[in-house]
Amino acid sequence: MDTNGGSGPHGYIHRKDDYLKRLRRIEGQARGLQRMVEDEKYCIDILTQVSAVTKALRSVALGLLDEHMSHCVVEAAAAGGSDAEQKLREASEAIARLVRS
Repeated sequence: MDTNGGSGPHGYIHRKDDYLKRLRRIEGQARGLQRMVEDEKYCIDILTQVSAVTKALRSVALGLLDEHMSHCVVEAAAAGGSDAEQKLREASEAIARLVRS
């Protein structure tokens, strides 16, 4: 879902394979959670795994945010104008969403 991605490569592109590997691992963890519920495992064990998945997703999100700030926002700020303001606003909104989650 590319809403305002611009025309150049995104800041995370040099670590794309790393992000995909991490997301696939998280996907496997989520499937494991489904199996735990299907197998009626102990609530606390399931909650522990939910916490691990949440932490892993947050780590991916923070990495992507860092890439966005150091690449997309820095480039837009150097260019100036409305694009810089938009990128800063997007970053601020993304940070707010992460803090609320």
